[in-house]
Amino acid sequence: MTKKDIAELKRRLKKEECTFTRLCGAYVDSSKQIVVKMNETFLNLEAEEFYKYLELAKKTLSGTVGNNLLNLEFPLSEEDAGGKQQFLMGLKSSDFKNEELLDRFYEMVINSYDYVGNYLILLFHDAYDVMTKTTDNSKLDESEEVFEYMLCAICPVALSKPGLGYRKDENRIGPRIRDWVVCPPDTGFIFPAFSDRSSDIHSLIYYARDAKEPHAEFMADGLGCDPKRTATEQKVAFHSIIKNAIGEDEEESQEILLNIQENISHYVEEHEEPDIKEDTPVIMTKDTLPSLMTEINIPEAVIKQIEESYAEEFGDMPPAAEYLIDAKALAANAQKKKALILEEEVKNLKQQLEGKETSDPITEETIETFDVVLRVRPQKVNQIKSEMIDGQKCLIIPLDDDESANVNGEAL
Repeated sequence: MTKKDIAELKRRLKKEECTFTRLCGAYVDSSKQIVVKMNETFLNLEAEEFYKYLELAKKTLSGTVGNNLLNLEFPLSEEDAGGKQQFLMGLKSSDFKNEELLDRFYEMVINSYDYVGNYLILLFHDAYDVMTKTTDNSKLDESEEVFEYMLCAICPVALSKPGLGYRKDENRIGPRIRDWVVCPPDTGFIFPAFSDRSSDIHSLIYYARDAKEPHAEFMADGLGCDPKRTATEQKVAFHSIIKNAIGEDEEESQEILLNIQENISHYVEEHEEPDIKEDTPVIMTKDTLPSLMTEINIPEAVIKQIEESYAEEFGDMPPAAEYLIDAKALAANAQKKKALILEEEVKNLKQQLEGKETSDPITEETIETFDVVLRVRPQKVNQIKSEMIDGQKCLIIPLDDDESANVNGEAL
């Protein structure tokens, strides 16, 4: 699954491009009871409903690949008869016309999705005629394959906010009647996955609005896939490893963490291959990490502890190096360093100017040698001019309104 694959599917979720055939769903209350179900021909929906449902479907393809959008794979056991992958294959192939399969799916979600409150389960069925593309990405009028898939969006349903409004039946301003509103999806998926412009029945595209809490229980128990951590979860885990190894000194651990992240950022820049697929990440292995800490003032024992904790935390599936970096924190730190460098340069320049002023003192010998001796601030030197006025050579020193002059101890 690449950014291009996601973008290709997302571009189709418009009025002119959309080919959704059916829309099914179940509204579940806080006691995990189904209140109402629906099963509609999507293209027959009223315009306002059509666009609202299309917007909800589109949200399940939003966010960052690797963080909000994950490629989850099915273990082989789930592809056998009775497995979750086999069940989803059957549900997709039924065109949502089998009510028994739909009810089983709703119950599967209810039993595995950990959510407190009301929510709406939505299912969209689609068949996308994937057109052949040339090397310059121009479409040809022939089909490579028909990508048949189902899109699921699980949307929280919450009470509208309290407030005042016009009550037409009473012709007065009063408390607004609160109703239940369908919110953007919290979780969702597309099965099968769309990879390299083709169907991949061995995996699915999983969506999580909150990358900190992506509902791993639904990945495993509901969909039968091996759970995968988001980039945010991996970054939080890595930062905890560093801070726990450094100790209780918050300022020191933060400084060391920033230094390590800077080294990781440089490592990514050095090892990115321009000729390979754009979505292929640079992996941060447990063997590479220690070498990025040797230039930082970290005791060997601490480096060893970080290495061991890293290996234990990520095991045989090390994360992409870019997932371990807090880009905003690095940018802020870089700006802070620039400010400190600029401050130091100004300080040095000031010292040089002060040294220049004191290194050339006006002595009696100087006064005896020259008839006129000037001592001005460095920034005024370039403003002094020599001109002939009424046949006499004169020095002209311009003075701004906020400037003054002193000649032999007397102010002018």
